[in-house]
Amino acid sequence: MGEIFSRDELKQCNKEVLITLFLKLQEQMIEMNGKLDRMAEQLAVAQNHRYGRKSEKLDVIDGQLCFNFNEAEALLENIYVVEPVEEDVIPTVVKRKKTRGKRKEDLSRLPVEMISHTLSEEELTDIFGPDGWKQLPDETYMRVKVEPARYTVEEHHVCVYAGKTTDKIVKAFRPKSLLRNSIATPSLVASIMNAKYVNGMPLDRIATDFRRNEVNISKQVMANWVIRCSERYLSPVYFRLHELLLKYNVIQQDETPVEVSKDSRPANSKSYMWVYRSGKYYTDRVIILYEYQKTRKAEHPQRFLEGFHGVCECDAYAVYEKMDRENPDIAFAFCHAHARRYFAEALKALPKDQRDKAKGTIAHEALERIAGIYHMDNQLSELSEEERYRKRQLLVRPLVEALFAWLKKVRDEKMVPEGGKTMKGVNYYLNHEKQFLEFLNHGNVPLDNNATESALRNFCMHKHTWRLIDTINGAKASALVYSIVETAKANGLNPFRYLEFLLTEMMEHEEDTDYGFLDDLLPWSESIPDICKIQSKK
Repeated sequence: MGEIFSRDELKQCNKEVLITLFLKLQEQMIEMNGKLDRMAEQLAVAQNHRYGRKSEKLDVIDGQLCFNFNEAEALLENIYVVEPVEEDVIPTVVKRKKTRGKRKEDLSRLPVEMISHTLSEEELTDIFGPDGWKQLPDETYMRVKVEPARYTVEEHHVCVYAGKTTDKIVKAFRPKSLLRNSIATPSLVASIMNAKYVNGMPLDRIATDFRRNEVNISKQVMANWVIRCSERYLSPVYFRLHELLLKYNVIQQDETPVEVSKDSRPANSKSYMWVYRSGKYYTDRVIILYEYQKTRKAEHPQRFLEGFHGVCECDAYAVYEKMDRENPDIAFAFCHAHARRYFAEALKALPKDQRDKAKGTIAHEALERIAGIYHMDNQLSELSEEERYRKRQLLVRPLVEALFAWLKKVRDEKMVPEGGKTMKGVNYYLNHEKQFLEFLNHGNVPLDNNATESALRNFCMHKHTWRLIDTINGAKASALVYSIVETAKANGLNPFRYLEFLLTEMMEHEEDTDYGFLDDLLPWSESIPDICKIQSKK
């Protein structure tokens, strides 16, 4: 704290000293107000993260913005605006007709139990007289009923035969077991994996549900089954998917913290689940792979991506910057959605009495410019890679370059104070200009990494339910199973049916040394049974 002067001491100071003291006090006040503003913004952002809506649409602010921004044309110069006619403003309301046969089509893959409601011969005779009636086509309607999970014990009897005149003994064929001396079957283990890794149920809750159905299987036994089956039967499929993923030209990646209780480190130490997926525009054969690692160091993605030549879409985490500098075979494209969040949070942090002024802020203008880029790039989503690249040069590149020119002006002219969310967003963009422009050099690199965040969403939701993973082996098994189920879902498969299919098939191939059969088990293979496929809605 600076020196404090009394009234009498100030009266004795000459004019120059008073001016100097006043200017110094003024500088301190400006600095203090800046700190208070930043602290208020940080507090507002923290409160919003804890109590507020997680959407970035900012619907608490008039004139909200979102990625589906439909007024971006107003930001662009030299675009002719056609005045709408009355029919466009007030469209004719057309009542949508029900599609005939839709219910039957929706239920077509379910087993049907036919229940007939008839009148007896005596009742018909009373109504119509003897032989006074004829049968017309039935009036048919459908209802759907559900049966709780039903468990059946398979008691296998392997017949044994002995010769009457010899000592020879022959046994009938005994099917392979999923796990030796275990009651586990592909359907049982698949149901446990589905409950935990698709529906997010902790093993404790699954065990409780089993007990309600007269099945006594402890969570320790289930954990053992999941670890052993994932290592023995799912890992070869995972490694094959990894090989194929490295052949794609675009990989998107992200990571999220997870706690593993028994990893030989102090309590509450952070581990990480890394996720890698095929680029958003590869829609035919989607691959999503999880990998557990103890740390967030660069060595993990470097090892996972060894042999990859192409573009990685990610955020601006320092690990990726390091890889960008050291690996000439990989170009890095940074996620515009991450940069956008700084400006969105700056608007969310505005006090309620200032939100009517939001439209005049740098953060709001940044969001409008970014929304214009998204709007234009979204128009190209259905194009081929080559056509999308060509259109990006004509329509998107000018908008992105204009954004960066404006951001540089904001920084150089000090239009916003240092330290706040808005300036952090400006610096985030400008410090990684090369990586934010990278998507423009390709037709198959997305504007953001939202597809990867979507691939992580179930895991992040589930970990709030089960809180932590018990062991490293459990974490590795979780990565394997999440990879299989998320890849299955992304390719239109029923996760439970696909897991059951994989466990059944891999059990039969357990002793094979040639893994050439694996391609027939991948989610897009024509060998996948129809029961594994989810009927797409038309």
